[in-house]
Amino acid sequence: MARPQFLSPRSSVIVAAVLLAALSRLIPHPPNFTPITALALFGAATLTDRRLVLLIPILALFISDLGIEGLHRMGLMASWGIYPGMWVTYTAFMLIGLLGLLLRRHRNIPAITGATLAGSVVFYVVTNFGVWAGGNLYPRTLDGLLACYTAAIPFFQNTLLGDAVYSTALFGGFALAERGWPVLRERPLVPTPGNAPA
Repeated sequence: MARPQFLSPRSSVIVAAVLLAALSRLIPHPPNFTPITALALFGAATLTDRRLVLLIPILALFISDLGIEGLHRMGLMASWGIYPGMWVTYTAFMLIGLLGLLLRRHRNIPAITGATLAGSVVFYVVTNFGVWAGGNLYPRTLDGLLACYTAAIPFFQNTLLGDAVYSTALFGGFALAERGWPVLRERPLVPTPGNAPA
């Protein structure tokens, strides 16, 4: 009987890497220097089982959010893990995951760099739109929206840096692991009567 794809060594290592990266959010870090974009891209680009492509990264993000909430309750952190507007962050996360699907066939440095930069921009645009639309900090006008995006530029610099560091660590680390341990390499699809080319 074939072992489920989720239990393969490759999937186990990818899931562990995603969870570790997500839990790094519990370590003190500069604002917005987080693995969120890298998690979404890496999970979508490397998990073989398509059912897990967004599920595992979202669960990892949610677990780390719960951890942040727990630290907040103990008075160790100043922000909430479960927070109003959380759906905006998760929407941005899922959109970035869709970008990661484009990397499945082209996991090379230029493609990963481009997807990481695009993911950073998606996160910046979506989450700051959510701040403007769902909060009381800025008037609901075009000037208010521009003011919101302008105020977020310093945080965007940290987002870019964090995304670059975590994407390099996840994709680069896994590429090195695949070289060292062939069991982690993705196996090519074996032709069967149902999927053989006509």
